[in-house]
Amino acid sequence: MTRVILIRCRSAVKKLRAAAYCRVSTEKAEQAGSLSSQRLYFEQYIIRSDNMELVGVFYDEGTSGTTTMHRDGFNKMLKLARKGEIDIILTKEVSRFARNTVDTLKITRELKQTGVGVIFINDNIDTRESDGELRLSIMATIAQEESRKISERVRWGQARKMEQGVVFGRNCLGYDVSGGKISIEKQGAGIVQRIFNEYTLLLKGAGTIAKELNSEKVPAPCAGSWSASYIRRILRNEKYVGDLEQKKSCTPDYLTHKKKLNRGGRIYLRCHHEPIISRELWDMTQLEISRRTPTDTSRNSDRYPYSGKVRCALCGCVMVSRVKKLNEGIYKALRCAGRIKGNGCDNDTLNVKVLTAGIKYMLDGIVTDKAAITDRVMKSLPMPITDKAALQRQKDIIQDKKRRLVDMVLDGLITKEELAEQKQYYDSKLKELDRKADMEDATAEQSSKCIAGKIGEILRFDDECVWRAVERVEYSHKELAVYFKGVEKGFAARFTVSGRGESYKAAFGEIFRR
Repeated sequence: MTRVILIRCRSAVKKLRAAAYCRVSTEKAEQAGSLSSQRLYFEQYIIRSDNMELVGVFYDEGTSGTTTMHRDGFNKMLKLARKGEIDIILTKEVSRFARNTVDTLKITRELKQTGVGVIFINDNIDTRESDGELRLSIMATIAQEESRKISERVRWGQARKMEQGVVFGRNCLGYDVSGGKISIEKQGAGIVQRIFNEYTLLLKGAGTIAKELNSEKVPAPCAGSWSASYIRRILRNEKYVGDLEQKKSCTPDYLTHKKKLNRGGRIYLRCHHEPIISRELWDMTQLEISRRTPTDTSRNSDRYPYSGKVRCALCGCVMVSRVKKLNEGIYKALRCAGRIKGNGCDNDTLNVKVLTAGIKYMLDGIVTDKAAITDRVMKSLPMPITDKAALQRQKDIIQDKKRRLVDMVLDGLITKEELAEQKQYYDSKLKELDRKADMEDATAEQSSKCIAGKIGEILRFDDECVWRAVERVEYSHKELAVYFKGVEKGFAARFTVSGRGESYKAAFGEIFRR
């Protein structure tokens, strides 16, 4: 008797470790709901599968598919796949995976080489199949083109909104931006007014203003410290005069999203919002910026504050800078350019220390003329021009309209309810005009106080102030003559020098007029 033994083989099928990826491009409520639906769908899809086990559902919210940058969920999934912890990746469609054809093909090829397949459910594409890559490249190209169209539509829509006055951007010093509208932030507006007044009316430099704001511990909007470059950006910002310029930068490549300076197609709206400074002060500031901007950018330009202003009193040639490194330190002096070229001038060199000390000596010694200089300086400074006359005319017009409302009710042209509504509207306009007038008064008063308080500093020795006060300097053989702007005659004095290095000093004699 033959015995047959039946052995039932039970093959253990190894399940694929599956991950899913989903993405939405915005954080809007409707897309947030779509994201949660996608996540739930993939969880149930994998759990119900006989040959897959869930590793995790990875997702990104509010990110673009044109690049893999800033897609934390996507990059986390790829990292696990490269480590061999994922066998298969499921995603809804090619556009959810990536909208960049190059990225799509590069990543799927890399995953395939490591034994990881990608299934695009709606597109019916499996990269493990022989024609998977061909069909994927076609769908990826379509997704990329759609992304380009979306980008163009978004840019077009934004441009139209910008033309209508909708503000795209962040808060800046003195202004708050919310809901596409810009409004004044009073504390910051006061700082902005101070910066413009001190730069344009008091002739302070950007570096000086930044230094004073830091010393006073005025909080900087950039969460750091005030700098000269930041002050200059404020002075050039058209928002503070009530204008709005948008599309200053552009993203020509919708795939990389790299921004560059937009040299054409900017949108400029004049008188867009309430200004912090007057149009007159803005214009004066831009002229002052242009005046202070050096036109000579050569390596030897602007080597010292009195560049081009010091001349040889013997031959009339400009005195040029000469710098030497000595054991005692750096030696800076001025030498007649004519002597250097061999014109026969025998004028000796002028140490820069003597020059600066001499001008300080002149300023400190002109006791009888200080009042006259002060008066001339004050008169030469442009005072802020207010719009109070224009504001008053607007108020008079509104008051006249309010008076005529009563006659319109009596004539039956409007109802009492319409009267109350219109009166409320006019009152709000008057209140706004009063607020603008108060701001004008405060600005003018602040400027006057600043000028009165800083006039003594203008007459004290400061490179920046002196650079603007000095018309020219003439030098010959230990005699220095200084000519100040607005003063008919110059001031001169002879001097002697002694010592070397740090101990080098000059002693000046009696000041006389030239």
